[in-house]
Amino acid sequence: VPPFLLQPIQFFGAAATATATAVAAGLLPRLVRPSTLLQPVPGESAEGESGVRRPPGARYRGRGSLPKEQGGMRHPEFQRMRVTLAIGVVGLCATAYILGAWQGTSSAIKAAPRPVYAKTQCGDTPSQTPSNASDTISIASVPSSGARLDFQAHHRVAFNESSRATEMIPPCQLKYSEYTPCHDPRRARKFPKAMMQYRERHCPTKENLLRCLIPAPPNYKNPFTWPQSRDYAWYDNIPHRELSIEKAVQNWIQVEGDKFRFPGGGTMFPHGADAYIDDIDALIPLTDGNIRTALDTGCGVASWGAFLLKRGIITMSFAPRDSHEAQVQFALERGVPAMIGVIGTERIPYPARAFDMAHCSRCLIPWNKLDGLYLLEVDRVLRPGGYWILSGPPIRWKKHYKGWQRTEEDLKQEQDEIEDLAKRLCWKKVVEKDDLAVWQKPINHMECANNRKADETPQFCNSSDVDSAWYKKMETCISPLPEVQTEEEVAGGALENWPQRALAVPPRITKGLVSGLTPEKFEEDNKLWAERVDHYKKLIPPLAKGRYRNVMDMNAGMGGFASALMEYPLWVMNVVPSGSAPDTLGVIYERGFIGTYHDWCEAFSTYPRTYDLIHADKVFSFYQDRCDITYILLEMDRILRPEGTMIFRDTVEMLLKIQAITDGMRWKSRIMDHESGPFNPEKILVAVKTYWTAEAAQKQQ
Repeated sequence: VPPFLLQPIQFFGAAATATATAVAAGLLPRLVRPSTLLQPVPGESAEGESGVRRPPGARYRGRGSLPKEQGGMRHPEFQRMRVTLAIGVVGLCATAYILGAWQGTSSAIKAAPRPVYAKTQCGDTPSQTPSNASDTISIASVPSSGARLDFQAHHRVAFNESSRATEMIPPCQLKYSEYTPCHDPRRARKFPKAMMQYRERHCPTKENLLRCLIPAPPNYKNPFTWPQSRDYAWYDNIPHRELSIEKAVQNWIQVEGDKFRFPGGGTMFPHGADAYIDDIDALIPLTDGNIRTALDTGCGVASWGAFLLKRGIITMSFAPRDSHEAQVQFALERGVPAMIGVIGTERIPYPARAFDMAHCSRCLIPWNKLDGLYLLEVDRVLRPGGYWILSGPPIRWKKHYKGWQRTEEDLKQEQDEIEDLAKRLCWKKVVEKDDLAVWQKPINHMECANNRKADETPQFCNSSDVDSAWYKKMETCISPLPEVQTEEEVAGGALENWPQRALAVPPRITKGLVSGLTPEKFEEDNKLWAERVDHYKKLIPPLAKGRYRNVMDMNAGMGGFASALMEYPLWVMNVVPSGSAPDTLGVIYERGFIGTYHDWCEAFSTYPRTYDLIHADKVFSFYQDRCDITYILLEMDRILRPEGTMIFRDTVEMLLKIQAITDGMRWKSRIMDHESGPFNPEKILVAVKTYWTAEAAQKQQ
C-alpha cells in the first residue's frame, strides 16, 4: 500500500470496527427503520381513553412520529438520539485515528536511522553512515539554525548492498608518514638520471596504491599561525636536522630547542632574503604592482618567496625531492606556496605567459646545455615583458670561481653561452650588478620574427598548444606569443597592476582566447563566489578568523574562490584538472593568482599534511567515471593537516557516497544547505580531519 494511503485506511478500518463493537455491546442505541418507530401507546385503544376514535394521523404516539399539527417538525426525543449517536461515532473515530497515527509514528521512529549532527568543530560527535541511504536524513542547514533538511522528499538514493557497510580504512605504518606517492625515492631509482628523469613524477600503478591513512608523526602539533610561521616551525612536525647541518654556513635553518627557526638566509643571500630582495628592487621595480606572480626554480626552503609576500608578490616555488628531502615540506610548513618539481624532460605544469618574474639563485640548472631547452621552458611561462633573474654560477665568476671549485675558463664559457642564448630568444639584458643579472623578455615577437635569419636557432614552435603542460615533453623551440598589430602592443593584452588585476577582466577573456568565457560570465562568476564565500563563513566561522593559511581549490574554474578570499591572510593553490574544458589556468594567472594543472586520479606533488583547507567543487562528479573516488579521498586525507577542513560542493547523491567512504577515515562530516536555500539539488558537505598520530594509532591496534 502506498505510504500516503496507509493512515486513511487505518482510520476508516479502526473507526468501523470501534463503532460495530460499541453497538453490539449496547453502548450505542441501534438505528431502526422508521416503521418500527410508531408504536401503540400502552394502555390505550385506537379510540383513546374516552372511547372516541382519534382522527387519522393522531391515533398513534411514538418516538419520531410526525403529527400534522407539528408541521413536520421532528420529535425532540428522536432528535436527541441522533445527536448523541453522531457525537459518539465521531468521538470513537477521532480516538481510533489518534491511536493509529501514534502507533505508526512510533514504529517509523524505531525503523529510521539515527540523525547525524556532526559539526565542523573538533570536539563534536562524528557522523555515522545510515543503514539505507534512501531513508530520511535530517541535517541542520547551518550550525546556528534550527531548520532541518529532509532529503527523502526530493532525492531518492539507491546504494548497492555492498556499499552499505562502511569500510574502516586502517592507518599506514609510521615509515609512510612522509610518503609522496609520485615522488617516491625508492621508485625513482628505477629511472634514468639523465636530464633529471628520475626526479620527475612517477606514480604507482593501481595495484601498488596504498589503501591506508598516512599517519602524522608522534607529538605532531598545529603549525604556528601566519606571520609567525614564516620564521618558526615545530621540530616534531618535520623531524629533520640535515638542512640545519648541511646549510649552517648559508643560514637556511637553525634548531632552537623544540623549534626550527628560519633566519631568511640562502645560498646567495647569507645576510637574509630581505636584504637580497632589496638589492633586486634597486634594479627592477617590485612594489608598484606591475610584478605580481613569480617563479622560483630550485627554491630551497622558499625564503625568497616568503619575504616577497609582504611586497605583494606571490611566488610558486618548486624543488625536487632529493638529498635535501624536506625543503619543500619546510616551505609549506612555513605557510609559503611550494611544490615538489624539477625541470627535467617535461614541461613544468603551468600555462604559457603565467609569471611576471622567474628566479634562479644557484639552482644548479644547466641553462646553457641541451640547446637551451631549460631556458626555453622559462621563456614559455614568462609573460611578455617579464623578468628572469639569475644569481650564482656563473654570475660574478671572477670573484667566486675558487669558492665554486670551478675554473675561470669554464665559468666564462657558461656565461657567454647563456648571454648568447638570451639574445637568440630576443631577451634584453637589463643589468648585471654584483651577484645579480637580470634579463627581460620582449612584449611581443614582431621585431624578433622580422629580424630573425631563416636558419637561426631556436626556431619558433609550429604547434599552438603552448599552454599544454601535463606530461608534455619540452621542445627546443620558442613558444610563439599571440600576434600583434604594432611593435608597442603587448602580446595577449596588457595586465592591470596588482591589486586591481584580481577583479579586472583578464585579457584572455576579453580577446576571446578561452572558448565559452565572456566578460559577462566573468563578472557573474565573481559575484557568485562572493556569495558562496559569505555562506562558507557562516558554516565555518574560523575561515574569517585567520585559522587557515594554506588553501587548495581542487577545481578552481576562473579563480573566483581565491578572489573572494583575498582579504584574509591566506593563499590558494588553484588546481585546474588536466583535460577539463575550458582551460582556465591562464585566466587565473592573469588575475594575479597561482595554480597548477593536475589529474586527481594521481597523487599531488606535495608532502603529507601541507594544507589547512581543501575546497572541492564538483570534483567527484567529474572523476567518478575516471577512477576510484576512494583514492581521491585518501589523497585529500594525505595532504590535509590534522584538524584541517574540507568543503565539498556536489549533488546530494554524490555527497552521500563521499560521506559513506569518509565515515571510515576518521573524519567528521555534515551535509549543509546550498546558499540559495534547501530546494537546490546541490548541497555542501563540510568535513574535518580528526587529530591522531602514528603513536596513537599503534596503541589502538
